[in-house]
Amino acid sequence: MASHGGSSRKSLTLSSQARKKASENIGSDLARKSLTSSRSMGVTGERTVKRLRLSKALTVPENTTIYEACRRMAARRVDALLLTDSNALLCGILTDKDIATRVIARELNLEETPVSKVMTRNPVFVLSDTLAVEALQKMVQGKFRHLPVVENGEVVALLDIAKCLYDAIARMERAAEKGKAIAAAVEGVEKHWGTSISGPNTFIETLRERMFRPSLSTIIPENSKVVTVPPTDTVLMATKKMLESRTSSAVVVVDNKPRGILTSKDILMRVIAQNLSSESTDVEKVMTPNPECATVDTPIVDALHTMHDGKFLHLPVVDREGIVVAVVDVIHITHAAVATVSQFSSFWRSFYYEYC
Repeated sequence: MASHGGSSRKSLTLSSQARKKASENIGSDLARKSLTSSRSMGVTGERTVKRLRLSKALTVPENTTIYEACRRMAARRVDALLLTDSNALLCGILTDKDIATRVIARELNLEETPVSKVMTRNPVFVLSDTLAVEALQKMVQGKFRHLPVVENGEVVALLDIAKCLYDAIARMERAAEKGKAIAAAVEGVEKHWGTSISGPNTFIETLRERMFRPSLSTIIPENSKVVTVPPTDTVLMATKKMLESRTSSAVVVVDNKPRGILTSKDILMRVIAQNLSSESTDVEKVMTPNPECATVDTPIVDALHTMHDGKFLHLPVVDREGIVVAVVDVIHITHAAVATVSQFSSFWRSFYYEYC
């Protein structure tokens, strides 16, 4: 026991030479990574909103009927539009989720109800020269997917959170690279000096398991609620369940295994735009069959890549038996990406001040 105590004290009182060596190794490695990153990403490595491929905003007066608004959205293949008041000033926003949960689920008359009855009033906006990552954080904090873009006092575009996924991926991957550099430097110092900076592998293991490539299991609550419906449920029944759970998707399951997914965009494009009745149309007729799924062990950054490359906003998550346990949407997963980068930055600062 005495030898263990001595070893522990030694690990906690790493010599100043060792700490200096760790600091030099980490600093030089991070500098090389930073130089490589800056060459490929630009001086700051960050894009502004105006550099994203923005879509011109679809705008209609607030007294437009919901049916006409849906018709225009479907024609433009967009899932949100902006509303203006009698003075042609921005006064609201309507999204596919609003249509599914505030209109279809509540059985409103599309042809008689004006958009003003169901729109979200006075939406938050962002300037065109705002950093894309800052716009992303604003959407994540506000838990909304769309953000009007203003330039010279006029709304010029509508930013979708999906456009920022690339930036979220880039930030996660840069953080992971820094983490690998830190871990490699620490391991090198430990081998050189025959010491352990933080006890038996706790520092390195924490970096590897939580910082480098955290999995979806780290962001899915233990009792996660997921809306599931059988293929024979009607669209109306599915939207009522979505409204109750405050979600914008439902997983279509057979024996608890995912066979399809129905999203609010599907309801807009495949039900309303096709003049189908939500009361008599079965989910299986309009769902997306055999959706791509992730597992609880899938790294968050890989899930981001999957959603970015596949251009979809919802990703069912299954356990090791293939049973659906959650659905991560684009807001949930980008929030996790932002939080992971922030957590890494805090962890690195604490380590640096403690040991370097």
